[in-house]
Amino acid sequence: MEKRTPVFFFAPFVSSTMRVEPAWIDYNGHMNMAYYHVLFDRAVEEGFSLVGLGHDYLETRKASFFAAEIHTVYKRELRMQDRVRVTLQLVDFDEKRIHYYLEIRHAGEGWVAASMEGLSLHVDMETRKVTPFPDDIAANLAVMKITHARLTRPQSLGRVIGIPHKAEVQDALSASGTRH
Repeated sequence: MEKRTPVFFFAPFVSSTMRVEPAWIDYNGHMNMAYYHVLFDRAVEEGFSLVGLGHDYLETRKASFFAAEIHTVYKRELRMQDRVRVTLQLVDFDEKRIHYYLEIRHAGEGWVAASMEGLSLHVDMETRKVTPFPDDIAANLAVMKITHARLTRPQSLGRVIGIPHKAEVQDALSASGTRH
């Protein structure tokens, strides 16, 4: 009988250090918005491979997970050669979906360059249909969720995009002191 090792997670998960590539810099002299998603995607791959949802999972079990919806907030420019790390927090999951939050942070100074909230779907790669997670993956996600539940819930979860009306701006300023 195979002995299983319990899964252990840091809260939040912190990616390997990544560097802004010269080809990612646009004519404004900063990293183009598309490449923030490259960094987020690499961190999602690293983080969720810990629960068993990596490339091996695709190869051996013919299943994967697909992005269904993402919300990104760009907070500070990244420039050529900046080094970053991405934090990942599992917010929630159910039998077929995972809800998570990420922040790209400058590796040396710690400031947040961007945040992203995502919802992904578990997919059977042979039928290309959404399907429940297998029991072992769901159990690993449960451990990750319990560990990450100790973290503060990000204030921007469920953020709605739009141009606020004057009354909404005044209410927001009095409540938080800032408004985009």
